[in-house]
Amino acid sequence: MRTARAVSAGGVVLAELRPDALVALVAHRSVRGSLHWTLPKGAQEPGETVEQTALREVREETGLEVELVGPLDTIDYWFVWAPEQTRYHKFVHYYLMRATGGDFAGRDSEMEDAAWFAPGQASRQMAFANERRLLDLIPGVLAGQGAGGS
Repeated sequence: MRTARAVSAGGVVLAELRPDALVALVAHRSVRGSLHWTLPKGAQEPGETVEQTALREVREETGLEVELVGPLDTIDYWFVWAPEQTRYHKFVHYYLMRATGGDFAGRDSEMEDAAWFAPGQASRQMAFANERRLLDLIPGVLAGQGAGGS
């Protein structure tokens, strides 16, 4: 089996630059048919920076216009894509973002739903622990941007 590298990017989108702000999640069906709520993300296209990928994917999957606040973290994991007989090492670069416009009605058909969640509710709703962990990084990033205090 061959090995390859895959790069994706996405974001934790806040309604406002506050640690307790609403978080945007998207929902899609798993291969088994269950609904999974996740952070918006997607594959890097040729010629894109990871920041450009993150902004494009968030816009496509949520329908929201967003701006970058700062990097959050990179999650990496391995998976096998059987049709290609390939074992992938995937790197997903996540950024903290703030919504500046748009609405969920503008999302692409790839996502079944998109919605705002309070941080605690988002954490309980999210399908993957490695994404839930990113929510804990928000206060530190905001504090570093000078936007985290009252």
